Amino acid sequence: MLRILTATALTATLAMPAMADNHASSDDSAMMNDDTAMMEMDNLIRTRDITGGPIYSIALNYDETMWTDAEPATYSTEIGTETNRIGEIEDIVLNESGQMIGIVAEVGGFLDIGDKHVMIPVEDLQLTAVDDRTYSYVTRLSEEQLEEMPAVDESWMN
Repeated sequence: MLRILTATALTATLAMPAMADNHASSDDSAMMNDDTAMMEMDNLIRTRDITGGPIYSIALNYDETMWTDAEPATYSTEIGTETNRIGEIEDIVLNESGQMIGIVAEVGGFLDIGDKHVMIPVEDLQLTAVDDRTYSYVTRLSEEQLEEMPAVDESWMN
């Protein structure tokens, strides 16, 4: 009986450092995951910082190579010099996987009279920062091209 108690006590004593070491490793990896998540959060943009923002067109100065060579989701032009404000971002459109496929834009009209809501596909858009907290989109399409697109409304999405 004494042998069994001694063997049990010895086994428990030897196992404690291994469990403590395993616990410390999981704490370290949790801290590393938190640091990684914080670094990734610095690069995230919230939709509230986009919706309601302006849409600009570069159709008058459109250059295919400049458009296709730009980094994804960034367009380096000074808003106002080569752009024309043509509408407002009403909504962000996602597919079933959660990937952005376009935006709903309000174009045309004056004081919400005669305006039209259209969906601009993501391949015709580039995101640009207005300042540290707000963003707008630049499109290579003209206002006339957007006004010729089919209208979308709430029933279109359902």
